[in-house]
Amino acid sequence: MIGTPLTRPANAAPLSIFLVFLRLGLTSFGGPVAHLGYFRETFVVRKRWLDDARYSDIVALCQILPGPASSQTGMMIGLARGGIRGALAAWLGFTLPSAVLMIACAYGIALVGTGADMRWLRGLEIIAVAVVAQAVFGMARMMCPDRPTILIALLSAAVALTLPGAAGQNLVLILAATTGYGLYRNRLAARPPTATMIDVGKSTGLAALALFVALLLGLPLLHVATGSSAVGLFASFYRAGALVFGGGHVVLPLLAAETVAKGAVTHDNFLAGYALAQAVPGPLFTVAAYLGVLMSDGPQRWLGGALALIAIFTPSFLLIVGVAPFWLRWGQRSDIRAALTGVNAAVVGLLVAALYTPLATSAIHGAADVALTALAFLLLTRFAVPAWLLVGLTLLGWRVFTIGG
Repeated sequence: MIGTPLTRPANAAPLSIFLVFLRLGLTSFGGPVAHLGYFRETFVVRKRWLDDARYSDIVALCQILPGPASSQTGMMIGLARGGIRGALAAWLGFTLPSAVLMIACAYGIALVGTGADMRWLRGLEIIAVAVVAQAVFGMARMMCPDRPTILIALLSAAVALTLPGAAGQNLVLILAATTGYGLYRNRLAARPPTATMIDVGKSTGLAALALFVALLLGLPLLHVATGSSAVGLFASFYRAGALVFGGGHVVLPLLAAETVAKGAVTHDNFLAGYALAQAVPGPLFTVAAYLGVLMSDGPQRWLGGALALIAIFTPSFLLIVGVAPFWLRWGQRSDIRAALTGVNAAVVGLLVAALYTPLATSAIHGAADVALTALAFLLLTRFAVPAWLLVGLTLLGWRVFTIGG
């Protein structure tokens, strides 16, 4: 896919990029797939910052990197438009509205969660189950088109359920990449490279990749050496952002392993935050800000939310800057695309595992829960009711209609 040459205009100031992405951050409801649609309408159709060919290639790159695909797409567009400062401006504008809302939600949960009737959280948990089920079916249609990829997804789910946490997820991805390479390397043709307008030098890219690896390996050691809770918080969310493939919903099991499994956040509060993230515009990864607040103490616990937010997005930023000078050479190779076919199928399996636990096992306890989950799933898929509307109705009506008495 070859696009026409585009150049970055000299007047692409970070402030102008920030304002465009701030508007998107205030209005982009619907999750990662919807965000990519908003981006195309804004940057390809209306503002003509990109053509369709180049935008498609940017999206394809961000789909195969660890991290949130929609946020990384925004960072890459900002990088193309205004360099590294443009990438930062794009991330800040798109992320800030939902981050502020999620921090406010966390303060509300912390305020009422110590003695108030918390049965209303059950409704949010059920919405989360339905939303992830919708994501599973949507991703399965795209990423598992044949029997080998379906089998990879099913085996990946089994391994992830047997070995929960980051170790099991990494093993799944390695095995899936190897299997995909073996099965598809002779079936996929290489693609011609696309002209790029990304202005990042190779030395800058290599430095960013080196910093990505250094932080991934060094932060846990620094935490052990210092015992600092802030370093531990940053290390946990950095690891989650660096190791998750598929973005959005797939980060759920990693965040649960870093928070719930360690006793830092309760199951109920974790799943409530995940459901609330569906109700706000912008990226789902801002649930990290919510969790960071709940994991912190004192009057300035919002700083913990900000630290967790920065930590979970830092790997994505470093990868975007690091890969930008090299992605045309790598991303079109048939062997790499074959391995990524296996990885994409494995992502579906990981999402299936997350759907079962911690979501379904924590939220569904009886026939009424099953019925409401099915109803929410039907409203999402058959009638296209947005997730944010379901969450809002749940918050308004849960005191009237409760589950289990």
